[in-house]
Amino acid sequence: MTTAVHALRYLQPSALRPRRLDLATSGGATPHGEADHPRFFDGALRHPDAAAAALLAVADVAAARYHRPVGAASLDPVVTADGDRLRFESFSGCGGVHARLDVLPEGLDGAATGHGTTNVDVNAPLREALRLRTPGQRLRLAVGTGELAVAVGPDTLVERKVPLPDRWLKGFAETQVLTARFDLRAQLPAAEAVRFLRTLPTVGRGAVRWVVPAGSGLRPTSRPGPGAVCLPGPERLTALRPLLRHATALRVYAPPGTPAAPTASAWELALPGGRITLTLSPDSSRGFSGEGGLLDVLAQDAPTGHVDTLAALLAWEPRIDPVDLAEDSGLTPGQVRTALAHLATAGQLGYDLADAAHFHRRLPYQDGRAEDRNPRLRTARALLAADAVGPVSGDVRVVTVGDHAHHVRVGADGTALGCTCRWWARHRGGRGPCSHVLAVRITAGEEQR
Repeated sequence: MTTAVHALRYLQPSALRPRRLDLATSGGATPHGEADHPRFFDGALRHPDAAAAALLAVADVAAARYHRPVGAASLDPVVTADGDRLRFESFSGCGGVHARLDVLPEGLDGAATGHGTTNVDVNAPLREALRLRTPGQRLRLAVGTGELAVAVGPDTLVERKVPLPDRWLKGFAETQVLTARFDLRAQLPAAEAVRFLRTLPTVGRGAVRWVVPAGSGLRPTSRPGPGAVCLPGPERLTALRPLLRHATALRVYAPPGTPAAPTASAWELALPGGRITLTLSPDSSRGFSGEGGLLDVLAQDAPTGHVDTLAALLAWEPRIDPVDLAEDSGLTPGQVRTALAHLATAGQLGYDLADAAHFHRRLPYQDGRAEDRNPRLRTARALLAADAVGPVSGDVRVVTVGDHAHHVRVGADGTALGCTCRWWARHRGGRGPCSHVLAVRITAGEEQR
């Protein structure tokens, strides 16, 4: 897995000062271009205890490795401001848990929230201070503190170089396409939410469990069935436990229908003035970066002009409507869908389950082609360039790779349905198409044009 080393430069360490939480920002994107230390918000938190505990939970997820916990990770959460709320996001060190805290308008009291995306410094001293802060104490939040902005000299900067794996970026892209397919499957009032979460193990070996709605709560079941929701690696919800005294409800989201195999699921804890959502991959050993949910759409070429047009229209909107984008851009719905998929590979889209809508952010990664971040797509393009995809013979197309011939089963319309390769035998399309199926689908699309 490719790993880039990023230098995160902060004017000062983030700190919890008397009655004030100062979160220092690193370089990021704003409507006015790139900024070294963007400022997004400076005001009071209307529910300081819940917000401080939830921010700590997001940071704790970034420091956790739920699969093979050989050591702690150390990655700074990403914050996005879109004019009316703040979103703090992180992935676990193993890439299988995505955490997002949404501090909503009713949870903020101060100057207008800005627009943009950056990293925020949540260091060890700050975590300790958040854990030990006095409950009920009024708290102001400053994201992008500028007290030392006029200082000069190297001592005013706190610089850390951290390995930022591409799986974070791919994880952001994959979680938005996964969760956009989820439905609300259960909603628990506060008392039931607390009871249920307290029964879950805090340590384990990533066992997959299932739950079904029962009255106002959830009950465990030994196997998938009608109404069942997958709870893969229940110990991964441990980060929610310190928030239980603030919880007002628990909402559970999962794919519709009756599951036949483990699936991802999302667990949203409603809090005063906000909500925190943990999205769990289908297995503790399975990170989001390899899910392949975007590959079929990415296989469709998106002209640079289409992508640039939509990127200019997104403008950190908290809710993105593809129909409006099509009207404003003059593109067809299909062209909008393809262009959005390419923007998603650069981390520019997230999905808010509570709002049932995408939102815009710009992650601090360098832009690159979709193929650069998706090896299967890159391999499929190489197969096409090598003329490795044979003609249709009955219901099969042969894809030749060196001395090996992979047989791809196709439907009546030429659509690839399965492959004889090891990847397909292992995943059965559950983690997106293999490179051979993808190459056949691209070929079929080109032949139909």
